[in-house]
Amino acid sequence: MLTQPFADAIAEAEKIITSAPHVQGEQDLVEGYDYLAGSIRASIQMAWAYERDFPFFVQSTGPYTKMGLDNPDTLYFHAHLRDDAEYVVTGKRGTTRDLSFQVLNGDYSPVDVPDSLSAFDDRTLEIAEDGGFQVRFGPEKSGVGPNYFPLGRGSAMLIVREVYSDWSTERRGMIRIHRADRVGAAPPPLARDTLTKRYGVAGKILISRLKTFLAFPEWFYLRLPVNTMTEPRPTPGGLATQFSSVGHYDLDDEQVMVVTVPASDAPYQGFQLGSMWYLSLDYINHQTSLTADQARIDPDGKIRYVISERNPGVTNWLERTGHRRGYLQIRWQRLSRELKPADGPEVEVMDLAELPRRLPYYEQARITPEEYAARIAERQAAVATRMLG
Repeated sequence: MLTQPFADAIAEAEKIITSAPHVQGEQDLVEGYDYLAGSIRASIQMAWAYERDFPFFVQSTGPYTKMGLDNPDTLYFHAHLRDDAEYVVTGKRGTTRDLSFQVLNGDYSPVDVPDSLSAFDDRTLEIAEDGGFQVRFGPEKSGVGPNYFPLGRGSAMLIVREVYSDWSTERRGMIRIHRADRVGAAPPPLARDTLTKRYGVAGKILISRLKTFLAFPEWFYLRLPVNTMTEPRPTPGGLATQFSSVGHYDLDDEQVMVVTVPASDAPYQGFQLGSMWYLSLDYINHQTSLTADQARIDPDGKIRYVISERNPGVTNWLERTGHRRGYLQIRWQRLSRELKPADGPEVEVMDLAELPRRLPYYEQARITPEEYAARIAERQAAVATRMLG
């Protein structure tokens, strides 16, 4: 059977899910099988989109193809490259808070993070008044100009990120890509050998994807003391102008974690929770993430997030949605300066009953169930609009 290698990979992937070290109950297992479904879909998409001579942008993650603690505020796109060819990216800048480009020399693996060969945001580009731009990527000595970026040896993938802060008002832009010397040409017709290879590649992507992002938290999160967060630090992987603070939590249902962080002068600042599968929680129907624009900022210029299972009745509640354990991440993007420890978070764990007494500005932070439901409705509408473009 032509599809047998992929079928074998799915069986192996199921064993990876069921034997994951963090699986402690039915919820973990159900979420693992849901993650597997999204990974199967994404692996097929990746294998069929592996086209370096006639490339196109593919949405790398989404609500049903999550991976790698995906940022709820970001649309991720990727295209494949050859390091000896020239590519043209044509686009129109949207109104999102950030637009960044990154060239990698490969993909993430269970033992390695790919090198970032080039990373920059749209401040580097010359952009027309109507938002239009053209960027060229190619061999080091073949092109010049402000919007020309050399492809280092081993360049294999271009990643584009559009980052939202105000989900309701900001709108995505447009991007497309083509290889400069293939305009008007067409790829060869499909052959059986091509499909055989693609099914095999899809299986390898599936297994690598699952193993990689189960190993990733061990490198960067789980060796940290529980219920703490790090000082701001450059995000691993060489992403341009991004710092992050990370941690992991373990809370019972009567506990809350209060994370206090200054509202930054960075154009983008966002906080999210993640499951032990290293995925974003449901950010459409629950408030499991907040940007600085979405959060309530206290009179002293600080944002106080309240992480809990039970509703604390405050605006900046981050819902655990039944996850006793999970990951914490704050991102700052489009920075024009290095962040210092004072820019980072302070963490306190307390009983839910103590919150009214211990949370500064508690009375001003309160929210009614009806007001909170309106916030959720706004999230649902904003994500639906964003995903349709």
